[in-house]
Amino acid sequence: MNPLLTRPRVDVAGTVDEAVDRLAELGPDGAPLAGGTWLMRSPEPVGTFVALHRLAELRTTGADVWGASTTHTALAALPLHPAHRALGRAARLSAFPQVRNVATLGGNLCARGFAEADLTPALLALDATVEVATTAGRHRIDLDGFLRGPGGLLVSAAAPAPANRRSGYARLTVRGGGEYALVSVAVSAELAGGLAAGVRVAVGSVEEQARRVPEAEAALNGTPLDPDAARAAGEAAAAVLSARDDLLAPGWYRLAVLPTVLARAVADLLESP
Repeated sequence: MNPLLTRPRVDVAGTVDEAVDRLAELGPDGAPLAGGTWLMRSPEPVGTFVALHRLAELRTTGADVWGASTTHTALAALPLHPAHRALGRAARLSAFPQVRNVATLGGNLCARGFAEADLTPALLALDATVEVATTAGRHRIDLDGFLRGPGGLLVSAAAPAPANRRSGYARLTVRGGGEYALVSVAVSAELAGGLAAGVRVAVGSVEEQARRVPEAEAALNGTPLDPDAARAAGEAAAAVLSARDDLLAPGWYRLAVLPTVLARAVADLLESP
């Protein structure tokens, strides 16, 4: 029988520790289940899902921390600090309303092979850290390290919000809203004396995994974040990224439009109050 057509078992966890222990026991045959939107696309069969819907801790949000089970709709509705604007924008622009109502922050970060995940570049630009629960306890690591796959159950993500820091986000799709992004860009910067400092630029959907682009950050540092500087940063990013081809767009097209999308992300940053 085709394993993709078999009905998996679903265990409901009552606590985070219970979920961690059960997932460790199941090994590669188990997976956490929250919004479930990735299941429609993931080719990997799973024998047992560990459902997380009873874990209120994973839905807890604060000024600078967001639980792993927080939905995109909930993130988009939060009164976020200007430093976190990119996260709210990414949540608001991703997918369709029906998907945003169930898709979670944790699912976006944990969906391996999902280059188009909107929240990932936003959180990378915010210099986010994540709390991970394992059988050895809980620990906090930077998001980039988590994306490289250390394992464990994602509990929350957090990011600092300095008073003079802002962020912005932009994406480009084939036809309109709701579709996967061909290119997504998040930019975060401190503004002092009209010039940008501490710039962070993260690009998603171009390579197989969203990542920071130091070359683009260097191109924006010390500038007034005007359109010329933004496009120059986009060109610097396009020069170092290895773009992927898929059914939506060839790699060369992603690189060609990247400067425009990055400029839009900078413009969005400047719109924040």
